[in-house]
Amino acid sequence: MRRYFSIIFATICFCITACFTALRSIVYERENSIFASSERVFTVVIDAGHGGMDGGVVGKRTGIKESDLNLGVSFALKDVFEDAGFFVVLTRKTQLGLSDDVGLWNKNADMRKRREIIKNANPDLVLSIHQNSLPSSTRVRGGQVFYKTDSLVGEKLAVLVQDAINFVYSKHGVKDRVAKAEEYYMLECTNAPSLIVECGFLSNAEDEYLLTTNTHKKQLANAIFSGVMAFFSQS
Repeated sequence: MRRYFSIIFATICFCITACFTALRSIVYERENSIFASSERVFTVVIDAGHGGMDGGVVGKRTGIKESDLNLGVSFALKDVFEDAGFFVVLTRKTQLGLSDDVGLWNKNADMRKRREIIKNANPDLVLSIHQNSLPSSTRVRGGQVFYKTDSLVGEKLAVLVQDAINFVYSKHGVKDRVAKAEEYYMLECTNAPSLIVECGFLSNAEDEYLLTTNTHKKQLANAIFSGVMAFFSQS
């Protein structure tokens, strides 16, 4: 009988120890996650460049407009970030531009509205989605990430996102590109880390084909997201 109770006691002790070990593990992971310092929801603004009368650059073979591709990638990004618990704000949700409702299209009005949306969102991160084109060469390929000049935080984020996008394109034989500093308007709208992500070159037939597929859009969205998560985990 004494041996029987000893076995039961040992079993109970083992279960309690296992439970506390699991609990410590959960607490440790939570305290070391990107949400460690606060239970608030992180906000990301996703800006689909161009829209409406401003179609941006155009694919040489398919004639697809940059503005439509930007919107497609932005929606894919929205899904990924929301699934991870982020609050997502889109500057543009339709094919229309942000100044189309005021009569004649106005680039300055469009950009001011984007800036207003970003400021009102008070974001932790801004991602402006675009497509590239180089009429002088049809061979240049790959995604290109830009960050605000003199922003060390922006540079760190840009490098991580650029690396992730490079990995996607490396599977198609594309050479790695390097994140670059610029003084674009969309990078100046907030003090939060901001990037302009050129997803590929519509002046290149191979990039153009990939960018028209939902598979590639999702792969780019996942790559951008993974770069952002790597940034938060190192911050």
